[in-house]
Amino acid sequence: MISEWFQRVGSSVPRGFSRYFILELLKNKSHTGKEIIDYAVEQSNGIWKPSPGLIYPLLGRLLDEGLIEETKEGKYQLTKKGKETAEDVDKINDIIRKQLDVLFRLGNVGRFVAMDLLEKMFAIGSILNSNFANMTNEETQRYRKFLESELKKIDEKNVKKGKEIKIE
Repeated sequence: MISEWFQRVGSSVPRGFSRYFILELLKNKSHTGKEIIDYAVEQSNGIWKPSPGLIYPLLGRLLDEGLIEETKEGKYQLTKKGKETAEDVDKINDIIRKQLDVLFRLGNVGRFVAMDLLEKMFAIGSILNSNFANMTNEETQRYRKFLESELKKIDEKNVKKGKEIKIE
């Protein structure tokens, strides 16, 4: 199971990463599609080379979803909805980062649990990502509340375990 996961992500970025990479990049400055590709190659030291066939259709979907808009100069920038989405992703990332930090400190068992958690999160993310465009605002809010409550439960469990094990 884990080895299959490593094979899937070992030679490329995880499914759905490109979408959030673009949102993160556009938080600070507008970019053209070519600039987005060039930045990805530069930041990954040439390991990740997203093709125009990946980036431009994805930009089209982000436009359709109202998360980005195209400027007169042909650059893409976040809309208000896109900024809110990027902020939500940042909050979830902070929670997950803290939880994974605790799990990785627990040795091999913690690493196994962390890898299992990551695999489940990618699966959930893929499902939500494929359905997101068709979800109503009410459905989106329900998913958000559910995910936040699940992350809170995990965080509370980790705090209890951390106190028992006295993680420094």
